[in-house]
Amino acid sequence: MYNDWLTIGPITIHGYGVMIAIGILAAFWLADRQAKKAGLSVDITDNLVFVCLFVGYAFSKLTYVLINFQEFLKHPWTVLGSGGWVVYGGILGGILGAYVYCHIKKVRFLDYFNLLIPEVALAQAFGRIGCFFAGCCYGVETHGSVGVTFPVNSLAPSGVPLVPTQLMSSLGDFIIFLITYRVFTQDGGKNRLDTGAVYLVLYSAGRFFIEFFRGDIERGFIGNLSTSQFIAIFVFAAGIILLVRNHRKKPQSDMVE
Repeated sequence: MYNDWLTIGPITIHGYGVMIAIGILAAFWLADRQAKKAGLSVDITDNLVFVCLFVGYAFSKLTYVLINFQEFLKHPWTVLGSGGWVVYGGILGGILGAYVYCHIKKVRFLDYFNLLIPEVALAQAFGRIGCFFAGCCYGVETHGSVGVTFPVNSLAPSGVPLVPTQLMSSLGDFIIFLITYRVFTQDGGKNRLDTGAVYLVLYSAGRFFIEFFRGDIERGFIGNLSTSQFIAIFVFAAGIILLVRNHRKKPQSDMVE
C-alpha cells in the first residue's frame, strides 16, 4: 500500500524489502531451532537456506524470462532488470538447489526438505505482505467491501478498488505454515515425511484459486489457465503422489512381528 516507509538522504527504506527481510530472518531462526530438535545439522541447515535463496531467486527470474521471452529478445536488460519474477520458479529452483547440495554433502535430502518447508511458507507469508505494500501481484477490480485502492506511486493501478490478493495469499501462507509446522512436529515427528507433500498440495491448490482474482494478467497464460495455474496442476499431483508413497502399506515380507 505505502511502500516508501522512510527516506534518509539518498536511501529509502521500502516496506517490501522490510517484509522480505523479516521473512528470511524468521525462516533462519525457526529452521535452526527445529534442526536442533530434530537432530539435524544446524550448519547444513543454514547453508541450505542460503542455497535455496540464491538458486530460488535465479530460477524465479529465469522462469520470468521464459514467460516473457519475446520481450526478452527485444529488450533483454529491461526484462532482467525488472522486478518481475515467478514464485513457482523460485520454489522449484530452491528445491533443486537443496537436492544438489544435499547430494554433495551426502546427507538425506528428504530430512532437510521437510525441515525447511514450514519456513518457506512462513517467509512467503511475510513476502506477500511486502507485495501489498509495493502493490505488485494485485487483484482484479472490485466494487465489493473488500476492495483496496492503491496510491499513485504503487505498482498496482491507482484510483480503483482492487481485490487484495496479496493479503489473501499471505493469510493462506500463514495457514499453510501452521499446518506444515504441526505435521513436522506433532507426535514426535511421526508423520514428518508428509510435511513437504502437504505443502505442495495446499500451496498449489491455494495458488490455483487465487489466480482467478489476480489482475496482473501480463504474467502469461497457457490456454485458458495462467502459467501459475498450469504449473499448480503438476505440483498438486506431485504432492499427492508423495503422500500416497509415504503411506503405502509395506509388503507383508517387509513387516516384522
